[in-house]
Amino acid sequence: MKKILLSGAFLLLGANAFSQALTLPSNPEPGKCYVMCKTPEVWNNEEVTIEIAPAYKTIITHPAEYKTVTETVLVKEAVKKLEIVPAVWETKSFTYTAKEDANRLTAVKATFASDSKTIETKAASAVWQMSDRKPDCQSDDPNDCRYWCFKPVAAKFVTVPLTVLSSDATTRSIPVAGFNKTYTRRVVVQPETTRSVEIPAVYGTIKKIVLVKDAWQEAVTVAAKYKSVRKEVLVNKGGLTSWKEVECELVDNTPLPINWNLNSATLTYGAKKIIDSRLLPILQTGVAVALEAHTDARGTKSSNQDLSERRAQAVTRYLISKGINASQISANGYGESKLLNRCADGVTCSEAEHAQNRRTTFRVVNQK
Repeated sequence: MKKILLSGAFLLLGANAFSQALTLPSNPEPGKCYVMCKTPEVWNNEEVTIEIAPAYKTIITHPAEYKTVTETVLVKEAVKKLEIVPAVWETKSFTYTAKEDANRLTAVKATFASDSKTIETKAASAVWQMSDRKPDCQSDDPNDCRYWCFKPVAAKFVTVPLTVLSSDATTRSIPVAGFNKTYTRRVVVQPETTRSVEIPAVYGTIKKIVLVKDAWQEAVTVAAKYKSVRKEVLVNKGGLTSWKEVECELVDNTPLPINWNLNSATLTYGAKKIIDSRLLPILQTGVAVALEAHTDARGTKSSNQDLSERRAQAVTRYLISKGINASQISANGYGESKLLNRCADGVTCSEAEHAQNRRTTFRVVNQK
């Protein structure tokens, strides 16, 4: 939260610097301190009755009742035992075909005969042939007194010897007789079987605790409890920003002397009385405060940080329960990060020195 805390002297010296940022309080007095606050909300109180404890039943129980009885029980059931009756065997002879009947084949070769075949190697033809000159030819030309004849030329043949098949190759079948043999084999005359033998049951006695009467109960109704609570109802909503004069020492961190129990963030009755007397009246004027919670350096940093944050929130929740608006409070835990003396980790200090660091403070701040 941005804080704007002004004294009268500071207002006079720095008015020009803030003139554009905000409207400063009118007619400030020198030496006075002012903070921005919001117009408080107006609340009315109402009484409401609430049930703080519901009606319920209390149960009175009565134990169960038992008795001991003796009972005969089956320890081992009757069973049937099976005994094996061996098989009866005998030897028998069996005949089998050791070699089956078959045939043997004999090959008969093919037979051949001699023959011939005449083939025409040149077909019959004819040629032109000139005759001789006639003896009584009176011409001097040698071609005279001659003529042409077209004489036939006989065909030509050749005879080729051949071998021809008389009978093709065949086979002749000759029977070959087979034969039998015998062998012996063990055969079952009477198969293996079983017979049943009866084994009687076995009994014993036991003792039992039996229920005579089960546990029972009686119900008693306890009436509900009620309480009247004051309820605050918002009548007028605040929020208008104005300047309020405060004591200047409240601008700085002011101790809130709460004695916290070791490692506890629970407000004691005494702590609530201190808050009621020192801090609550200031907040009821409408100003805002910043709460800080610190621890000493003993313990781990993470545990101290967590403890301080829980303590700051515990104060905040209590103030809200007293009617303070949450917007008036900012709360932070700083653990051991802001020690006031030399008592850091590893430094031997007295209890009083450690106590200086275990502190809860508040300061008045501006409201946004």
